[in-house]
Formats: sequence, structure tokens, C-alpha cells
Amino acid sequence: MMDDLRDLYQEVILDHGKSPRNFRHPEDCNRMAEGDNPLCGDQLTVYLKMDRGGLVEDVAFEGRGCAISMASASMMTEMVQGRNEADARALFEKFHKLVTGDDADVNGEDDEDLDKLIVLSGVREFPMRVKCATLAWHTMTAAMDGDETVTTE
Repeated sequence: MMDDLRDLYQEVILDHGKSPRNFRHPEDCNRMAEGDNPLCGDQLTVYLKMDRGGLVEDVAFEGRGCAISMASASMMTEMVQGRNEADARALFEKFHKLVTGDDADVNGEDDEDLDKLIVLSGVREFPMRVKCATLAWHTMTAAMDGDETVTTE
């Protein structure tokens, strides 16, 4: 059973990694930031279009990186689209706890969003890969904060 689940998770990661969703540069974005993970070579730019009330009207990314980095960025764009800034940040906090192994606060929660992101939870066993999985999320929050760059160093 665990092998079947692991295979399914790997399939989802590979699908998002090979065919990332929202991989584009929207012309009408009003916030953006560049993210760099020098240890793995992941580099990406996250683009946001946010309204005055903090709603994420559009989110996209461009860049290159490992399958985990690209899959995480792809999944992030799907999940934060249409959320307000506070909800997007809260989702990142839950995701960060999930992938760092500090998930005592998220275990047992009936959270549909975490159910979708659980495919990336295996990176907690590989600390170097946590940076790959969280790069897009850190870059998104940097864009929200008005920062132009963020690095995992």
C-alpha cells in the first residue's frame, strides 16, 4: 500500500514538473520576485496580480529547476489563485510545517489544501530538497512583501 501511494505521489510530482501549470509571464502583474536556490540550481520568478484588497487575481511563474521545485511552484500557483493574501500566507505556513517535519500542528487537520500538498511531504526526509519544495512559496511571499529577490542561502 505504501509503495502504491509513493508511486502516486511521484507521478503527481513528475506531471507538475514536466507540465507545470501557470508557467508564463502575465503582462498585467503588479508584483514579482526572483527566487534562487544555489545548492540545487533552481531559479524562478513569481508573478502576482493582486487587487487593492489583497486578493490574488492571477499568479504565475517562470524559471528552471528540479522536478520538485517546478512541481511545487505549479501546485502553489493553482492553490493561491483567488485567495486573499492572508490565506495564501497561512497556506504557506501549513505547507512549510508539512515539508519540514514540524507538522504536529497540521497532523489530524481536515484540510483539503494540505491533502493536495501531501505529495511533497516526502522531501522532509531529504533536507536539501526542502529548499527546492519551498523556493516558490518563499518567492511568492517576497513578491507580496515588495522584495525583489529571495534566496535559500
